[in-house]
Amino acid sequence: MKPATFSIVALDRDAGELGIAVESKFLSVGALVPWLEAGVGAVATQAWANASFGPRGLVLLREGKTPDATLASMLAADDGREHRQVGIVDGAGGAATHTGAQCIPWAGGVAGDGFAAQGNCLAGPAVLDALAETFLRTPGRLAYRLVAALRAAQAAGGDKRGQQSAALLVVKPGGGYGGYTDRYVDLRVDDAREPIEALVRLLDLHALYFFPAGPEDVLTIDDALGAELVALLHRAGELPGAGGPFDDAARAALVRFMHVENLEERVRSDGTIDRQTLDYVRNFKS
Repeated sequence: MKPATFSIVALDRDAGELGIAVESKFLSVGALVPWLEAGVGAVATQAWANASFGPRGLVLLREGKTPDATLASMLAADDGREHRQVGIVDGAGGAATHTGAQCIPWAGGVAGDGFAAQGNCLAGPAVLDALAETFLRTPGRLAYRLVAALRAAQAAGGDKRGQQSAALLVVKPGGGYGGYTDRYVDLRVDDAREPIEALVRLLDLHALYFFPAGPEDVLTIDDALGAELVALLHRAGELPGAGGPFDDAARAALVRFMHVENLEERVRSDGTIDRQTLDYVRNFKS
């Protein structure tokens, strides 16, 4: 790929998640830069990218090599090392970054405990500062921290050639749909005027469909809320009458509605509903 990309690679120890977020003035950056394996590590390969660094880096990390040793091994065998930029984080939080001397300025990287941030062809060093500092001070889920870092870097000037594509990947053991893969979040915007903002919208949808509700978002379906749900389900065409109690028929209608709307991960059988589902039903338009 042609130079001009910024990315952040990171680990959330508590959640057991590894993630990469990346933006570039390049088509489909998510198809090339990010490489991840749950419990093993994450590699971002960019600038005049050596695409083999992704799979090779994961092999070396899987063998037990540190990020520094992994990086040194790959660069030693690469005649184009001065044109490469790489960020690596392993499953324990070790991190390393490399920016070759021939990367288009402004270019640089920083690695710390559990993260590596890097960029080339940037508007200036403030872009990298915003990328790293925003990630470190932002609370919450890893996916949202990574996207917040991209947004801040773009606000600081971003890629000086402009924007085109962005991607967000987060892996954890059993994190994929149904628990069959490690792909917890796998989102790409391949060509857009504002790809980071498009990525934010996709992440919000992903969170609705796949992120579990927190305890603070779970509501008991009492008489008042039950009556509201009956009316809402009637409006959505799932119940014949707009009145009446939230009985077994209403519960079945709610579950049926949630399955049709791809909210099956949020179905609850304990007499409660989460705020995200309730908001969805309230705003639903058939």
